[in-house]
Amino acid sequence: MIDRADMLELTRRMTLTRTCFSRVAGAYMTDGGEIDETFNTAFLSLDNGEKTRQLALAKTVPFAKTNEQLVERRFPESGKGANSMWSLLMRILACGLKNDLLMEALYEQIGIFYESDGPYGINISTGSYDVPMKSTDGGYLYESEVVYDFMVCAVSPLKGSYEPGKPEYGFLFPAFSYRSGDRDAIDVFNRDPDHPQTMLTEMLLGER
Repeated sequence: MIDRADMLELTRRMTLTRTCFSRVAGAYMTDGGEIDETFNTAFLSLDNGEKTRQLALAKTVPFAKTNEQLVERRFPESGKGANSMWSLLMRILACGLKNDLLMEALYEQIGIFYESDGPYGINISTGSYDVPMKSTDGGYLYESEVVYDFMVCAVSPLKGSYEPGKPEYGFLFPAFSYRSGDRDAIDVFNRDPDHPQTMLTEMLLGER
């Protein structure tokens, strides 16, 4: 089960003044799931308008209704082999989104399994959060004992030319659990949990 307080704590680091993001990357996909255009840049190099847009897309995932729209899924051991999606996500996390070949491999896999009625965008942000210690009364201390390195992906229909709408699907990897990263799990977002992107989630978990 996902702790709502953990997710809210993380979203508080997704603002212009307190951003924890270092880089953003993504792709604009055709309705057939093929890559049209890609981008990859340092977060701080964006103007404030673009930063605000990227933050809004990323924040949608952890801010979603926990354990309804946002659900923790664990990777089976069979889904963590050398050529698995888990391995690809780990390599992307390690390079901080800077390897375009790895990024394109992820976009291509999403393109194969994402069910879409039209063109869509894939937006991925990565960052680090120095998780502060909590005192016995629940207050935050300045000291940090855990650094949570993560990436958040949002998949959105395009409203116009390269203009993403509200995210319909996404994920947070590694899962943020007990105020720490759990690399054996991923938090998966479906805007409509009654009609989830089942095939894409199964692909991520190595079940397909």
